[in-house]
Amino acid sequence: MTGLPATLAVYIAAALAEIGGCFAVWSVVRSGASPWWLAPGFALLCLFAWLLTLSEPEAAGRAFAAYGGIYILSAIGWMIWVEKVPATRSDALGTLLCLAGCFVILAGRR
Repeated sequence: MTGLPATLAVYIAAALAEIGGCFAVWSVVRSGASPWWLAPGFALLCLFAWLLTLSEPEAAGRAFAAYGGIYILSAIGWMIWVEKVPATRSDALGTLLCLAGCFVILAGRR
């Protein structure tokens, strides 16, 4: 995969897989969901890890750091649309700051 749009697509897919996997574990441990949810949760977490290997940065640390901004945006989106918890002004500001950092890392490597 090459280019910023492709890298962002990988990061968005990875974020959804990571959040889905973590939410499955959260649901079992914190909300009393069936332990059977751990199987798809584990599969999603494996998918997340594999997806990050498809990102463009040559160093794992840089890929993980840049991914962080997309993860935060996705986590806030999950909170709003899945958990039905409204975002605060500080959620929005923090997300924007993290996205700025993500783009600085990705653009700076060129």
